[in-house]
Amino acid sequence: MSGSVHHTGTTVADLDRAVDFYTETFDLEVLAEFESAGENFSRGVGVANATGRFAHLDGDGTRVELVEYEPEGDEAVAESVNDRGAKHLGFGVEDVEAFYEALPDDVETVSEPQTSSTGTTILFLRDPEGNLIEVLDA
Repeated sequence: MSGSVHHTGTTVADLDRAVDFYTETFDLEVLAEFESAGENFSRGVGVANATGRFAHLDGDGTRVELVEYEPEGDEAVAESVNDRGAKHLGFGVEDVEAFYEALPDDVETVSEPQTSSTGTTILFLRDPEGNLIEVLDA
């Protein structure tokens, strides 16, 4: 049995704020918004009495799923990219420096753009939930 990657998912505390950030910062298009609840959903995700509000965004062929759960779980944000289990979304842009310069002042960055030993310019930032995002030369 073979599989293919369907989406990458990130749990957020405020779905509307997260959708605004990803659509405005990365120009992603909302593909679908929906809610799931009930006994089978709760069993499927392993959370009693769960309700999930979902947004699927088009990341140029990669589906980005944002989910807000009720009840809300514990925060699980990595402090650093080298924390075991740390996750990040990666976005390719034409010009990392220009992207960085155009970021709103309230977007938290890990550092200014840096060119790594491979010759790729990278920038790590955080979404409003504190999730890590890598921006690199496409």
